[in-house]
Amino acid sequence: MRRYLTELIGTFFLVFVVGCTVLGKVPLAPLAIGVTLMVMIYAGGHISGGHYNPAVTLAVLVRGKISRGDAVGYWVAQIAGGLLAALVARYLVNPAKVTALSPTGRGVVVALLAEAIFTFALAFVVLNVATSRDHPDNGFYGLAIGFTVVAGAFAVGGLSGGAFNPAVAMGAATMGLFAWAKIWIWLLAELIAGVLAGLVFLVLNPDERDSPAAVAEREPARAQ
Repeated sequence: MRRYLTELIGTFFLVFVVGCTVLGKVPLAPLAIGVTLMVMIYAGGHISGGHYNPAVTLAVLVRGKISRGDAVGYWVAQIAGGLLAALVARYLVNPAKVTALSPTGRGVVVALLAEAIFTFALAFVVLNVATSRDHPDNGFYGLAIGFTVVAGAFAVGGLSGGAFNPAVAMGAATMGLFAWAKIWIWLLAELIAGVLAGLVFLVLNPDERDSPAAVAEREPARAQ
């Protein structure tokens, strides 16, 4: 349960900062969001791995570093944290008007590609800096992950909203920033990207593959 609670707390603060900075039209919102992700990863990474993102958890599942049961628990905690943060941020900022992003026509393809590209980048970075056996116990993993989000938000935030995270996307829809009718765009792009990141990592690092039995044996021991 402590891992699930850590994921809920980290996702809450990530989505909360997204909401407050975007609703408040803060100029350097991408930097604030990336830094928040970085510090939350350093805060909770030793407990849960610091995913705070269902697409990242999916990538880690494909990569073989988390059991299916724990992955479901992570997803529930992440979505709950994101939705709660969205409600609190919307209440605190209380913007006079919010215009929901609702891609149509070519914009749908643009949003799909933009979200998929940087969600892949984010999950791929997480797998390589936080789960690889080549450099365990490194001190740069949080910085690398956080600034991947910063780069993505500055690069394509104006095209797709720069969520790169299903919990952020659902939180954004709850705050009125994304149209609920188009939420499938973000969820589809991000989850496909998470699967692809996990598969590409295994192709590039074949010796890193763990069997389901090994994962199942490791999880209870770590929980203790």
